[in-house]
Amino acid sequence: MLRRTVLAFSFVALAQSVQAAPSVGQAAPDFTLKDAAGKTVKLSDYRGKHVVLEWTNPGCPYVQKHYNSGNMPATQKEAVDKGVVWLSINSTEKSAYDYLEPAKLVAWQQARKAVPTAMLMDEEGSAGMAYGARTTPHMYIVNPQGQLIYAGGIDSIPSSTADDIKKAVNYVRQGLNEALAGKPITASVTRPYGCSIKYKS
Repeated sequence: MLRRTVLAFSFVALAQSVQAAPSVGQAAPDFTLKDAAGKTVKLSDYRGKHVVLEWTNPGCPYVQKHYNSGNMPATQKEAVDKGVVWLSINSTEKSAYDYLEPAKLVAWQQARKAVPTAMLMDEEGSAGMAYGARTTPHMYIVNPQGQLIYAGGIDSIPSSTADDIKKAVNYVRQGLNEALAGKPITASVTRPYGCSIKYKS
């Protein structure tokens, strides 16, 4: 009986968090977080630019797939070189077995030639829950007016196998290129895949 109650509560909590998540076309929730160096970063400070939000956790095999292969760093570099702001966000709670301290997280990214604009720490999970972020990676694009224009996966093949990357459609790259060209995004909502985010309970 207790297990059923806990499962029912978990389902309700998940449903509430999903319902609270913004839909594409709505205003992207603002947030204020510290970066890995302790500097305060606010999403609204980047109004006027396209912003990519990437939920990440190096302990996740799906994240490792996209970083170890060079796919995520390459997608970051293409975006940043075009003037896009890229914010990597870690919502893993501190007590999780695969939580990395900020300095170690940055070192992990740098070893893979990652170039996000900032690595943000969200151990309390407030930003992640505001967006309904469920997986690592979970990707979002915000337009210069502060509207959410993409939400979903990094690409079209939900696997942890690096060989699938070259066969997949990179939804973030495609969406950014369309948005920067002033076109509507072809696939604005896709299915995110990866490891479940370990939110603080």
